[in-house]
Amino acid sequence: MLTEICGYLRNWFCDDSDIIVGNIAIGDSEITVPYGVIQPGQYVRIVGSVFNDGVIRYGTDDLTDEEFDGAVWPMRVPKAVIQLSEDIEAWQAKYGKADSKAMSPFNSESFAGYSYSKSGGNVSAEGSVATPNNWQGVFAARLSPWRKL
Repeated sequence: MLTEICGYLRNWFCDDSDIIVGNIAIGDSEITVPYGVIQPGQYVRIVGSVFNDGVIRYGTDDLTDEEFDGAVWPMRVPKAVIQLSEDIEAWQAKYGKADSKAMSPFNSESFAGYSYSKSGGNVSAEGSVATPNNWQGVFAARLSPWRKL
């Protein structure tokens, strides 16, 4: 979920000078990078990988062995964003499925003489609609301080 959240925020919590670019090797769930750059438990973004792209927590997530030309972004994710990610995951588990009884995937329905329409909400910069029915809309106030333009 952190990959999707950071992508939505356009914020990877990383300084450009920290990004490691080049031939990256992953073996035994270890990323071969200069010593001390990535700490155990630190979040990193992997880019250009066939099997491991996305945000992982170094030393706790299982990685698939591979060698690739790409980048590793050591991240400094604030605890508040980690907590927000956990809250969004819990919300998604409860309400995020189209078959959830708590919400409908439809913007409008009509049957047996009854009809309703949902508000269209605001459209985000990515073109997805942020409504009270998706995590972007539900958590908009908590996400906004971290969002980059």
